[in-house]
Amino acid sequence: MTRTIMLLAPAMPLMLPGCIARTAVDIVTLPVRAGAQAADWATTSQDEADRNYGRKMRKQEAEEGKARKKADEQRRRECRKAGYDNCG
Repeated sequence: MTRTIMLLAPAMPLMLPGCIARTAVDIVTLPVRAGAQAADWATTSQDEADRNYGRKMRKQEAEEGKARKKADEQRRRECRKAGYDNCG
């Protein structure tokens, strides 16, 4: 084991600067990445806006369909109540 350490010791100075440099780059770019992620969470992309608009419109159309169906049923009831046979 000591022999392995002795063989790797000369190579350590060559390997460590890259590791240290990579760590330094990661530390420096971390705030930028965090800021970009926060901006992404705070804004709505066009795709998300389109999806939300489509969902809103489908919901509105469903509500209008229910209201139209209810109004038609009410009209037929009133028609029959008035004594008409063909209230289709």
